[in-house]
Amino acid sequence: MTSVATLAPWLGGALLVSGVAVGASQRRELIVRWCAWAVGVPVVTAAFWWGRPGIALLAVVVAVVAVLEFGTLTRLPRTDRAVLAAAVTGLIGAATLAPEHVWRVGAVGALALVAFSLADSDAQDGLRRLGTGLLGLVWLGVLATLAPLGALGLALFAAVSIADVVAYFAGRRLGGPRLSRLSPAKRWSGTLCGAAAGLAALALLSAWSWPAVAAVAVGGPAGDLLESLVKRGAGAKDSGQWLAGAGGLLDRIDSLVGALAVVVVLG
Repeated sequence: MTSVATLAPWLGGALLVSGVAVGASQRRELIVRWCAWAVGVPVVTAAFWWGRPGIALLAVVVAVVAVLEFGTLTRLPRTDRAVLAAAVTGLIGAATLAPEHVWRVGAVGALALVAFSLADSDAQDGLRRLGTGLLGLVWLGVLATLAPLGALGLALFAAVSIADVVAYFAGRRLGGPRLSRLSPAKRWSGTLCGAAAGLAALALLSAWSWPAVAAVAVGGPAGDLLESLVKRGAGAKDSGQWLAGAGGLLDRIDSLVGALAVVVVLG
């Protein structure tokens, strides 16, 4: 398995080459998106270079922001968002410091969500709130695997990011059948081209394994569709508006979370 020190030059090179291509296109939308990546990629790489403490800190920040976006999309009360953020943060801490207690911490988080729903005696909306909170715990709690995965987590981040970009452009150029009614803009042609590009990135980064292959080819697109399901239920196009050219943070990590879930399942 490759190391973070080995991955860093590849990520820097990819960022430089893509910057030249985006600059040559002179498309403002692409330039704005690239600027966001130019800030995000070094920050993520530095966190992984620091080791488990840095990865855990990055995962906590990402998880809290993602929980807030998820809570806004699904209209969760502030108390539910706070409990969910604390539960996901607890999972990340347990996975980093005491992996043997991860399931116990997850169970405590789930029980806390149940307890708050019961305490509010919300007969009208309580069941929806509880189901939404548990979905958020299972979905975003997968971020707890980042620290234990180490360099593989960074390689997956790079691979699914490349797959997303290629899928976007290939789908627009090639057209063809829609991937799902959940996301009408996505095409099978783009998804397949994106998966091929993501797998090529895994091979280039020396991170090829069957769990990683399944994570990028299947988990990434599935994670994207899951977020589309949440956004369609909320009647929203993006999870937020604060991230330049990208909407919200959930819009950027949905594929990664799906990929991480597959890696967890396949061991």
